[in-house]
Amino acid sequence: MNPAEVIALKRDGGAHSPAEISAWIAAYVRGEVGDEQMAAWAMAVYLNGMNAEESAALTAAMIASGETLKRGADSKPRVDKHSTGGVGDKVSIVLAPLLACCGVDVPMISGRGLGASGGTLDKLESIPGFRADLDFAEIDAVLAEVGCVITGTTADMVPADRRLYALRDVTGTVPSVPLIVGSILSKKIAEDLDALVLDVKAGSGAFMKTPEQARVLADALVEAGEAYGVSTSARITDMSQPLGRAVGHTLEIDESVAALEGRGPEDLMQVTMAFGIDLLTATGVAGTRSEALESLEAAVRSGAGREALAKMVAAQGGDLDAPRAVAEASDVPAERSGHVAAIDCEALGLAALELGGGRKHQGDIIDHSVGLEMCVRVGDAIDAGDPLLRVYGDRASLAPDALAGAIRLEEAPVDPLPLILE
Repeated sequence: MNPAEVIALKRDGGAHSPAEISAWIAAYVRGEVGDEQMAAWAMAVYLNGMNAEESAALTAAMIASGETLKRGADSKPRVDKHSTGGVGDKVSIVLAPLLACCGVDVPMISGRGLGASGGTLDKLESIPGFRADLDFAEIDAVLAEVGCVITGTTADMVPADRRLYALRDVTGTVPSVPLIVGSILSKKIAEDLDALVLDVKAGSGAFMKTPEQARVLADALVEAGEAYGVSTSARITDMSQPLGRAVGHTLEIDESVAALEGRGPEDLMQVTMAFGIDLLTATGVAGTRSEALESLEAAVRSGAGREALAKMVAAQGGDLDAPRAVAEASDVPAERSGHVAAIDCEALGLAALELGGGRKHQGDIIDHSVGLEMCVRVGDAIDAGDPLLRVYGDRASLAPDALAGAIRLEEAPVDPLPLILE
């Protein structure tokens, strides 16, 4: 195989054969294709796309690059949820322990931040001692003990995705539908699931900026999941403003704990419950949506969900009750009165990255203590001098108008935004 020829074919809009894609991914895992060559190919895919046969072959090749989880015949229904990424999106951290309390197993193989989007594993690693690098035996042990586990791929599980995922983060190739489908589905199929729900984000803080773009991705993901025999569904949810109030790793863990204690923001709980209901009904664990909702809410009221998260964290080496570092805070006030008309969610995510809460290069060390706290939502009325948001970290690292300019005020009242779009 000549890597330059493979790259040139896709650069010029050509289509790869399934055998060519299989060989390309295998060569990358073996180190015969370098990161610079894979980055060039990923950009060509981003620019020219893939047909359905190519996309399916990419997913299959990534699954085949490693081992998969196994389970016994007497195991509980196995489910998972995945988000395409957003600012302040901590649903997985709240949902997994709640589902574990409701009679299903959740072997959640998750990822790290991509661009302005925060990563679930990065957030969990703000908990002292937490490990996100479990091997197969450890995943099985935590799952048997707690009913849920959130970890990264092992050295043997979908190694192609682990390498390509990190490369996409720093090369501007994240919003590619075939690359997203291959990344998400390879990890989820490797979990041996019964049911999967997908949170496909649309808006300024998402990789898919419009509902129409999100629908294309949602259709591709559902079609691919069903082709592998997994009951798969998707919801398109709004990411025109951060989900919840916290943006940043420690801040989002604190908000996730609050949610499991019954103190979560309404929007976060609405999305969490919707996906929980989808999974409990898809597996038949709950007969109706109302029964599923009652089970999830009971796990919050009783404290069982919070206990399950603490047990999972402990089983993965961490201590949920240990102090977590939070940077010094300062408020960004409104310069005039008005109504919040729009929020540039991506700008806020990039501001959190500039504070040290994300990666610009592979291998960058994340500062878990920094982030933002939203004080307003679209539709809120605000007076001059009221805080728009709270910054945790060194404001000097940001452009003077990077934050206030991300929140647009108008004199006329503005309707709140719908949260679940489709």
